[in-house]
Amino acid sequence: MAEPKTKPGKTSVAAFIKSVDPARHADCETIMAMLQRMTKSPPQMWGTSIIGFGIYHYHYASGREGDWPRIGFSPRKQNLTLYIMNGFDGEPELMAALGKYKTGKSCLYINSLADINIKVLEKLVKASLKYMNAKYPV
Repeated sequence: MAEPKTKPGKTSVAAFIKSVDPARHADCETIMAMLQRMTKSPPQMWGTSIIGFGIYHYHYASGREGDWPRIGFSPRKQNLTLYIMNGFDGEPELMAALGKYKTGKSCLYINSLADINIKVLEKLVKASLKYMNAKYPV
């Protein structure tokens, strides 16, 4: 079974943020502060472009397993990508109140924090973390 490609790295989060488009710096700082406050975990680089908070170990029925951040984000060129677990109670209602976004498998894509309701994002993060903590206890 192949090992996951994305693993915790030693790159400085601050150095990575400095390399990001300056127009995204304020959004990155806001998201980092929120995720660090909510997870009580320091930011850590995963691979070359993901900032993760906390860690969990997954194991699929197929035999594939690995580690991944409990929650994270990446300031991509086209959008800010948040890696949050979906499928929790109340998710559809929160997503309906969030604002302008797109989704993918466990990914939430937003253009900027100005496009969404930050209080709703905090509720989504809180619910996702609660779900993760129940599914993958610390």
